[in-house]
Amino acid sequence: MTTATPAPDGADAGATGPFAEWYTAAGVRSGVRRLFHDESDQGKVFFPERLVPFLDHPLLAGLDRQQRSALALRHLYQFLISTTHMETRVVNTAAERIANGRSGVELTPDDRLDAFKVYCDEGYHALYSLDLAHQIADTTGVPVPDWDYGRFVDRLAETANRLLPGEPVLAGLLQVVVFETLITAVLNELPGDTTVITTVRDLMRDHARDEGRHHRFFSGYFHRLWQALDARHRALAAHALPALIHDCLAADLGPARASLALAGVDADVIAAVVDDHLATDRERIRSITRSTVRMCRSAGVFEVPGAYEEFARHGLVAGDGGE
Repeated sequence: MTTATPAPDGADAGATGPFAEWYTAAGVRSGVRRLFHDESDQGKVFFPERLVPFLDHPLLAGLDRQQRSALALRHLYQFLISTTHMETRVVNTAAERIANGRSGVELTPDDRLDAFKVYCDEGYHALYSLDLAHQIADTTGVPVPDWDYGRFVDRLAETANRLLPGEPVLAGLLQVVVFETLITAVLNELPGDTTVITTVRDLMRDHARDEGRHHRFFSGYFHRLWQALDARHRALAAHALPALIHDCLAADLGPARASLALAGVDADVIAAVVDDHLATDRERIRSITRSTVRMCRSAGVFEVPGAYEEFARHGLVAGDGGE
């Protein structure tokens, strides 16, 4: 997690760690503004239909191409604007605490500079996510619905308070570690899908590239946080982590329901589809969370009595003591 002080010309001379080339490689330092080009008339989609919650449900098989395209577009809006909320309200809240030495973990000045680099990155991710959403709306004439895209942040806070009552700082740090070690896997599902509009794929690739560095930073930070915890807080954290992981991956159902309603789907069908969706795709979750679970294992989380069993109960590991 350590870097050297950047050279005066902005080069990263002598730097090491995940941010060794941040001044020349980070999106906020060297990236270009992604300008939207609509390729939907060529059959490309706004978001992979396989990743739009509910869209493969048998009860929605009768939707026509226009309805499915509208659902994919509104899901992209939800993804982009939810990103702006997550990056600024959750990730940067914790990044600021780490950067300013308020996280309870002893860090070097260079570690704290790295946390500020995360902070800068995340603000830029929020900016270009919102920018692309508005570009798409202006080009397609399909407005961004006036929905609460940040309700899931309140849900995260409620979950953290329930699992770790009286420990808001620890809860926030665990949530950001979980999210930042999950998001790269989520983002990497899109760039290689050539059915998706190119500008969307390019932006996701930009985001994933930065988040790969964040993953390494927060994985290292978690090991140090874990070592700083006493036995009581380790037990609390170990048993809360599986639910925190699931909560970070849970769909925000409010916009999803509203989008289905705009597509003309009957209210009873919407209720049935949403209920079925709550039986989440365990295999996809296991795939996305594999690296995060590996981090927990290597830090010593599974050494806490009952922790492995809790991860298994949430479907994050096999129930036999193996991966």
